[in-house]
Amino acid sequence: MRQMTQSIKEIKTRLFDPQFHDPAYLAALRDDTRSGVKTLIAQYEKQQIKQQQLIAKSNEMSVFERAAYAKGVRFIAGLDEVGRGPLAGPVVAAAVILPKDCQILGLNDSKQLSQKKRDALFVEIHNHAIAIGMGVVSNDEIDRLNIYQASRLAMKIALEDLAVTPEYLLVDAMTIDTAIEQQSLIKGDARSTSIAAASIIAKVYRDNLMVDYHQTYPYYGFDKNAGYGTKNHLDGLKDHGICPIHRKTFAPVKQYL
Repeated sequence: MRQMTQSIKEIKTRLFDPQFHDPAYLAALRDDTRSGVKTLIAQYEKQQIKQQQLIAKSNEMSVFERAAYAKGVRFIAGLDEVGRGPLAGPVVAAAVILPKDCQILGLNDSKQLSQKKRDALFVEIHNHAIAIGMGVVSNDEIDRLNIYQASRLAMKIALEDLAVTPEYLLVDAMTIDTAIEQQSLIKGDARSTSIAAASIIAKVYRDNLMVDYHQTYPYYGFDKNAGYGTKNHLDGLKDHGICPIHRKTFAPVKQYL
């Protein structure tokens, strides 16, 4: 048979092509006695299991979106924020409207994903989204308002930044000041595809912002810790004091004022 004469490299190229679907070819490969082919088949089957798990997870995380669509809603925005805990930098929120029945595999709470996976999903979300809005509230505003109110404000700014007005909101763990119907979901970034997408957009945006800040304020390791209170950040505070993006109302920052 033709596939029996193919090289391992040729088989691998065909088997792992994203468009591959040929049960007869796969069945013929199982008769190939080469250890390399057996290894490829095992890898392929493992990949298929993972793919099915991702599809199941995506379907599970679309329950709230499907319920809203069933009521006649056309545009759903997921909202989430990142940056409540850091000692420095802004809090950042994102609002994301995905198309109906859009399936982006791998969406999850951004904190549960590797940087590489977040970065890839960040691009994919931008490629598919109907609209994305961003809200950034500075450390000075955080000090003035408190972090909870600053997070709510960031979400409202992100909502108002959308180029398309949503008819329904799915919000992670809080409610925001708007007349648009909304549903607050505890741990929503792990339960809703729309909120998970917003979580990823907000985190990648904020992480990149903190990398930029590191160029100006290099003593605190912002490129690695995103402003969180890691050892090198705390050592930087001890050795150099605070910088303009530190949150002065947060301990231990305020002890260096």
